[in-house]
Amino acid sequence: MKAEHAPSGSLYTEFSRASWARLRGATPLTVSEADLARLRSADEHVSLEEVSDVYLPLSRLLDLYVAATSQLSRVTDTFLGSPAGRVPYVIAIAGSVAGGKSTTARILRALIAEWPNRPRVELVTTDGFLHPNRVLEERGILGRKGFPESYDVRRLIRFLADLKSGVHEVRAPVYSHHHYDVLTGDGLVLQRPDIVIIEGLNVLQTAPATGERSPRVFVSDFIDFSIYIDASEDELERWYVSRFMRLRETAFRDPESYFKNYAKLTEEAAAATASDIWRKINLVNLRENIGPTRERARLILEKGTDHRVERIFLRKL
Repeated sequence: MKAEHAPSGSLYTEFSRASWARLRGATPLTVSEADLARLRSADEHVSLEEVSDVYLPLSRLLDLYVAATSQLSRVTDTFLGSPAGRVPYVIAIAGSVAGGKSTTARILRALIAEWPNRPRVELVTTDGFLHPNRVLEERGILGRKGFPESYDVRRLIRFLADLKSGVHEVRAPVYSHHHYDVLTGDGLVLQRPDIVIIEGLNVLQTAPATGERSPRVFVSDFIDFSIYIDASEDELERWYVSRFMRLRETAFRDPESYFKNYAKLTEEAAAATASDIWRKINLVNLRENIGPTRERARLILEKGTDHRVERIFLRKL
């Protein structure tokens, strides 16, 4: 089943999977089946064929974009008469909960790291920039985690501004899905990487959080290339419920898990609970906040059954 609305034909060039796959050129496949098993989520059926047909052409395109950006920087340096310093190229991956953003990010990171010049690639998730649970509870919005108002957007923008300003050492907070909260401590330390992949629900959003003034800058202002993972609402719900049921048998059974009580549910009750969470929280967020950002992306990967990418849309320059 295709996504509900195809992107505007005036904005994007559409590719079938077969026509996109031919754009791989001579790009080598640098991940093995064993590598892929470590990179994909347990409930996603991403094959080496998928990597070859979809992600290798994307890797090639990104390589060309990064090279072109480096050339533009050299032109600017020549004009200014002095080098401005190297800053990382930022790739953003957006899309719904359960759409496969994390797997896409990990696969791209693995492919990019094997480019001939061996760039240093870091992966950051915007989950780390959620307000801690205590803050969300104080504001009465713990049940809206993932919605725009649940993020510390100012902190996220400061992080990206420092990254793009060439600050030698930048720190990103880390989120634990196991504990359902932002971890305390130093977090992830980035020391002037060549490329940063940032994935999350909110990376393309521009609407301010409820009650806040519209910011002067947006997260997307610091992004060089953006990708949106698209799928129909029915598929997304099915993937979300499937993941919930798998976690019920695994991670939720850990006594330290925030969701340990879900492990006690019967199979029927667990499936009903997962569907209820999807429809009351994730689907609302998708329709109100995430989905409307799709056509702000440079590239859209449209998925069908079993996370298989069926169509690709590349925004016209």
